[in-house]
Amino acid sequence: MIAVILASLFATLTSVTPSDYLYKFVMVRAAPGRLLELIDAYHHAGSSSAAFGEVRPFIMRHSQGDQWDLLLIHPLGPSLAEYHAPERVSRRAAANASLQEESETALESLIAWQEDVIVAGPPEEVVAAAFADFSYYHVEMLVALPGKLDELTRERHLENQYSALLGRPENLIFTRRGGAAWQVITIGFYRDIQHFAERTDHTDEERDAIAQSVGFAARDRIGTYLRTLISYHHDTLAGAVRPND
Repeated sequence: MIAVILASLFATLTSVTPSDYLYKFVMVRAAPGRLLELIDAYHHAGSSSAAFGEVRPFIMRHSQGDQWDLLLIHPLGPSLAEYHAPERVSRRAAANASLQEESETALESLIAWQEDVIVAGPPEEVVAAAFADFSYYHVEMLVALPGKLDELTRERHLENQYSALLGRPENLIFTRRGGAAWQVITIGFYRDIQHFAERTDHTDEERDAIAQSVGFAARDRIGTYLRTLISYHHDTLAGAVRPND
């Protein structure tokens, strides 16, 4: 019976794999009592950037977990050379100049703490579609033990395969290219907290067989295996921040 289930599930497996499309992840904590002002300022900045041909950042707001209030994901492009091309630099400069003329409050005055990391991940249209369709997120940020980065990245893909075979959402996977220490960042996309916590109808025996089929010792050894690969990690649950919020 289990073999039949696995054969059927493998037939429908689709894996979300990373690419070399670049993003800047910006984690910020608002100055005390100024979070709503900061959100408004980012909406205003996003509108200004869009008016000059740049892509708005995707924004989420911390619900529980890490110390940041907001995570902004800026699509940079397929390469840093393109991002820093003269015409794009000019567009961003014009957008910033326009924003400064219109705003009485400097964005920096609303921020108490900020951390940036450049990562590579799926194409921008894949990320945009995920944010358009879902509004609740599980963000995991990990730093590998020395010599374990490749194995950690592989483990993240194995978890995606396991999730897909269970009929659960796969994570988008991003890997560090520069900036802060986070080496692997994954984002799971859900409708709401109920969707995040949902359990499938598979029996424990079926879940063990599926875990073993992708390379894990058992369903309850996935987390313990991950712990052998990481120096430290942060988990955060977050909700969408839309342009009209």
